[in-house]
Amino acid sequence: MTSPSESFFRLENVSVSYGRYEAVRNLDFEISRGEVVGLLGDNGAGKSTTIKLMSGTERITSGAIYLDGKEVALRSRRDSENCGIETIYQEAALIDQLSIVRNLFLSREIANPIGLLKLGEMRRISREILTNAVSISGIRDPDQEVGTLSGGQKQSVAIARAVYFKRRLLLLDEPTSALSVRETDALLDYVRRLRDEGVASVLVTHNLYHAFEVCDRFVVLSHGRKVLEVDKKDTTLRELTDHVIKM
Repeated sequence: MTSPSESFFRLENVSVSYGRYEAVRNLDFEISRGEVVGLLGDNGAGKSTTIKLMSGTERITSGAIYLDGKEVALRSRRDSENCGIETIYQEAALIDQLSIVRNLFLSREIANPIGLLKLGEMRRISREILTNAVSISGIRDPDQEVGTLSGGQKQSVAIARAVYFKRRLLLLDEPTSALSVRETDALLDYVRRLRDEGVASVLVTHNLYHAFEVCDRFVVLSHGRKVLEVDKKDTTLRELTDHVIKM
């Protein structure tokens, strides 16, 4: 388990309510540098809401969020990015009408001092991202429109974008749901490499095999509440599966 002195990002007694319905209730959640945490639970457990409040797209109703021991307000995606948080959602947040390169650099375009885009530089970097960050089968040209890609290819582009702009914490909400076996292996391997570089990750997945492969610690939610927190070394895949199924 992490302690407040070890963790750099922390949710303290956080709740998210919609009228009388509490999607997240009194959640304490911490993550340390270079740690991969699996956030698990059945549908409606509160996993995606937790990812959204950490990424700034959902407001907390009560509680507090801390970064490096200081309370922060995450009111938007830009707020979370400024805190070094990158997010990959289950639905690839891409614009079909734009090219791969424009999607990769969306809102983070490289420009010269007078504001003109450096498309050549962005294309060069895009080729490196597509080749080295996440291997995407069937994609050769970064100028290809995203709307022509398959679901798995779109998800891979979103993953490539997030891992290239990685900061301190990567949030992954069911990132492998539309990926092939090869693409899934590439993603899990990249999460391991990020961990070795000191980048923390939170992985939301229904695939407990994937979670057990890559995570150091597991947090299980049920009806918006944390019901289990356990280090990988203190559990087995069978025990973890039993906990999730019983919730």
